Amino acid sequence: QVHLVESGGGLVQAGDSARLSCAASGRAFSTYAMGWFRQAPGKERDFVAHISWGGSIISYADSVKGRFTISRDNDKNTLYLQMNSLKPEDTAVYYCAAKQGRPATMREHYELWGQGTQVTVSS
Repeated sequence: QVHLVESGGGLVQAGDSARLSCAASGRAFSTYAMGWFRQAPGKERDFVAHISWGGSIISYADSVKGRFTISRDNDKNTLYLQMNSLKPEDTAVYYCAAKQGRPATMREHYELWGQGTQVTVSS
């Protein structure tokens, strides 16, 4: 079992960058596909990016493509989301999630979730 804890959120200005981290406990981190999702107030939890266990399969939502970069360090049991050129519409609680097998874009396919970290982008 893997336990996930996100960090790195906060208040930033439009155009700024921020990096989120997701620290995973447990020795099985490297066997999980990982994803980032986000949920704005009153909205669904939406897919942001995912990465396969070895890092060879990566995908992004169209809304963040070219601005966000997902990566992982299996030696450090950590998942990252580098966010550049942030926009007010990126404001949300960001969650990391883990699943066995191939990565997926649908949140229902993920088995494990972190508690989330708030990112607020001011205009």
